[in-house]
Amino acid sequence: MRTAPSTLVEHSPVPSRGVCYTNPFVQWLLGTGWAITDVAELVRRLAAHLVAEGIPLRELKIFMHSGHPQVEDVSFTWCRDTLDVETGPILQDFTQAPVRQQSPFAAMSNDTARLVHCRLDHTTPEPDDPVLKRLKAQGATDCVTVPMVVSDGTIGIAAFVGDGPAGFSDCEVVQFDQLVTVLARLLETHAVRRTAQKLLQTYLGKRTGEQVLKGHIQRGAGDDIHAVIWFCDLRRSTAMANSMTRQSFLGVLNDFFDCTAGAVLDHGGEVLRFIGDASLAIFPTGEVVIGTEKSCCDAASACLSALAAAKDARHRLKRLNAAREQRGEAPLRFGLALHMGDVTYGNVGVAERLEFTVIGAAANHAARLEELCRDLNQSILISVEFRRCFPGQLVSLGHHILRDITHPEEIF
Repeated sequence: MRTAPSTLVEHSPVPSRGVCYTNPFVQWLLGTGWAITDVAELVRRLAAHLVAEGIPLRELKIFMHSGHPQVEDVSFTWCRDTLDVETGPILQDFTQAPVRQQSPFAAMSNDTARLVHCRLDHTTPEPDDPVLKRLKAQGATDCVTVPMVVSDGTIGIAAFVGDGPAGFSDCEVVQFDQLVTVLARLLETHAVRRTAQKLLQTYLGKRTGEQVLKGHIQRGAGDDIHAVIWFCDLRRSTAMANSMTRQSFLGVLNDFFDCTAGAVLDHGGEVLRFIGDASLAIFPTGEVVIGTEKSCCDAASACLSALAAAKDARHRLKRLNAAREQRGEAPLRFGLALHMGDVTYGNVGVAERLEFTVIGAAANHAARLEELCRDLNQSILISVEFRRCFPGQLVSLGHHILRDITHPEEIF
């Protein structure tokens, strides 16, 4: 049997040219892998490098804890059969496997961070752990799991599954242990950025979150955007707030925003601000992102998306009100305005407290238009500027004067 090298070298995950490491996989991570910012691609390239160096690797599994309740834990699984990486939430059979001494995934459930080497060939007894049992049935002969402990004490796992006749050598197991020390540092950097990106998008919105991550946070900086402006307000909110507990009213607001702002997000718009019980959103023209897909959106397409979101919001609220009626609760109503125009999306405030917001006459126009919903007994009102870009048919409600606007305008 091959034995481990007599000398182990400590490594720092800092790319250094001209430095040669005894572990070729550590060398690869510090020389090439550190620059791969996509975690799935890093896992794929690392697995390919291991195989190219003669490691009998069947699967490489990486399990990462986000360290934050708003960001789900994630797994990356490379398989030699497909040469691809599957990404998804950590499966329950890994996180909830019985915690036994022989379980390679015990470190996911307790504070015992240790390498576990499990032989799975025909010479070893049938494993009790369901994960190992499945791996052996699939042809695996060896499994090495190495804990990835990061700076805050969070523990992830790297699992190396082999199917060579002799499994992994002692030297290869030591190499796995060494490379995971470096890999954990790289993945921690990616995890911190992923968590920051998710939290910034959650609390600031996608556009604002990206601006902050890119460092575009100078006070007074802004972009001019041509977009459909969405302004939606909850009706009778003051009366509800006065008649309910604070917690109950917050629940109503969240249900309301699930229906309205949720529809915006599902149809490619971006919610910029929540203003009390109102939401301000845009459907920009130009390059937009829906899910993970990028596309170019002209004014007509932006209008179609915004109106589809408005109809979806109305449908969602109808379902919510049906449930509220069964509980003996009053229905919720909204007023919603859609307007097309130019706005400035900028960073304003004082040096110690900045905020991204939309300013401009078009944003004010949308808010003024929404105020007419109650007077005209309509849930959705559309401006003439929107109508000029919209390819479909709309019903005119005549000409009306908006607050602080002197000339009457046709409303749809």
